[in-house]
Amino acid sequence: MLLQRIFASVLLLACVGLALMAWPYQAAFSYEPVGPRAFPLLMLGLMGAALLYMVFRPTPIEHTEDEPPLDRQTLTKISICVVLLLVFAGLFEPLGFILSSMLIGIPMARLYGGRWMPSVVVTTLMAIGLYLLFDRVMDVPLPLGLLDVLEN
Repeated sequence: MLLQRIFASVLLLACVGLALMAWPYQAAFSYEPVGPRAFPLLMLGLMGAALLYMVFRPTPIEHTEDEPPLDRQTLTKISICVVLLLVFAGLFEPLGFILSSMLIGIPMARLYGGRWMPSVVVTTLMAIGLYLLFDRVMDVPLPLGLLDVLEN
């Protein structure tokens, strides 16, 4: 339990340090309604709140039998997931949000036990829905990439 609290405290200090670094940031131009510093500060605030809970919670986190063991198969899935996220980051601009989300989302769903048809349908609908939500509703531009011909 002491190690968990020390770990949470160190991460909390890192969050505070990163928040202090992000606070004065001002971009020369604003391409988003809330500006470029709001997202990191929001994420650091949420992470800091969770870490505060971890530092001051009354009981330690105990692993149950329902949780998967940290064996070779689990570590392989985690590694594949990290590689898929890196590929997503690399393909985000050239392919665009929708295609890169579909290309990465389907293998990710299959990796964690999804069947082919539901994985394809849900990933496609989520990619299109999230694009419309961010681009049209929240006015946060996302790249269309190869689908750029569809835009007016």
